[in-house]
Amino acid sequence: MSNVTVKLCGDQLSKETTANLNDRTIELDGTIYNVDEVSFDVPTQGTVYGALLNYQGVYDQLEPSMNEDPYKAPPKGPILYIKPVNTFNRFASSVPMPEEESVLEMGAALGIVIGKTTTKVKEESALQHVAGYTVVNDVSIPHESVYRPAIKQKARDGFCPIGPWVVHRDEVKNPNQLIIRTYINGELKQENSTKNLIRSVERLIADVTDFMTLYQGDILLVGVPENAPLAQENDQIQIEIEHVGTLENTLVKEKVTVGGRK
Repeated sequence: MSNVTVKLCGDQLSKETTANLNDRTIELDGTIYNVDEVSFDVPTQGTVYGALLNYQGVYDQLEPSMNEDPYKAPPKGPILYIKPVNTFNRFASSVPMPEEESVLEMGAALGIVIGKTTTKVKEESALQHVAGYTVVNDVSIPHESVYRPAIKQKARDGFCPIGPWVVHRDEVKNPNQLIIRTYINGELKQENSTKNLIRSVERLIADVTDFMTLYQGDILLVGVPENAPLAQENDQIQIEIEHVGTLENTLVKEKVTVGGRK
């Protein structure tokens, strides 16, 4: 059993409990439930920041064009973007697919949940500022450019499922050695590991907080691996991160959802 923090739909506050990541059960008020029996809400309401080009495979794919316009040089610091609150979505909820799109990218990402105000921290002490980890699907409309903000492609309603819980920091011995798998309709479509990060979890926190403050409840995404799989209407998506949990959602046409939730 792992110690986790959850927020249930209809509850004002989060609660501490335990979950079995292998058999996908959770204890609530002394009773064991399968995760499919529980209405999870988004486990934290802080700001979600994503990092681009932080997997070696993604960097290698784009490296040949980095010396061309507009920047003519590889990036020296982390490239960040925000998944605003309208994108937040919960476990087992529907992800709205825009009517004009036929496929969406499923962006499997480890979410670092910040535990306290964090600014200008050193790499060696960065994990002391982490409350835990969660699973995030950084959904995107397929696009090529990383040189301008992809707001239309990444900031649509419901484009950031999070959860189902935050597993406590001490339950994850090494966040830089976690296997990440993405399944579509039960078929494995992507497998990678946080060992392939360019900036480790600690280094990313240190580099980001060198110029901006992160607050309790904020989530910093370590990045999305190369070759993010594509999903289409009615596909069932599972993102599984070792020692953290499994996030499940379904793609549904935008016209049948309201605010990103069916």
